[in-house]
Amino acid sequence: MSIYTGFDNTPEAQAAAHAAIDEALLRGTGVVLFTPPGDGGAAAAELTAVATRAATAGVRLEVRDLPADADVGDELIDASYEADAHVVIGVRRRSPVGKLLLGSTSQRVLLEAGCPVHAVKPRVGKRV
Repeated sequence: MSIYTGFDNTPEAQAAAHAAIDEALLRGTGVVLFTPPGDGGAAAAELTAVATRAATAGVRLEVRDLPADADVGDELIDASYEADAHVVIGVRRRSPVGKLLLGSTSQRVLLEAGCPVHAVKPRVGKRV
C-alpha cells in the first residue's frame, strides 16, 4: 500500500504532500511523490521540508522524477489501480469561467482514479 501525490512549486501541491504524510501515518505506509518534468528544482526547498517532515514522522518517502513526456495526472491515475493505493491531490479555487474553459488535472484524477482520492487545499482567507 502507498499514498501517491504529485508535487511541484504550488501551495496546493505542498498541502497535498503534507496531507499524504498524515494519511501515511494513519495507514502505516509510505508516500510516493511524483515530480513533474521540467520542474528544474524550483520546489527544492519545499521538497526538502516535506522530506524532513516525513523522516521525522518515520514515513518512508519516495520521490519519482517524471520524464519530459509524462503527465502527473496520468501517473496518479495509473498508480491508483495498484493494490491498496490511495491518492492525495491538491485543489484550488477557480472561477466558474475558469472551470468551464480550462481542464483540471485534479478533476480528471477524481473522476478516473481507481481508488479513494483525498482532496485537500491550502489554508486561504475569506472571499472578498
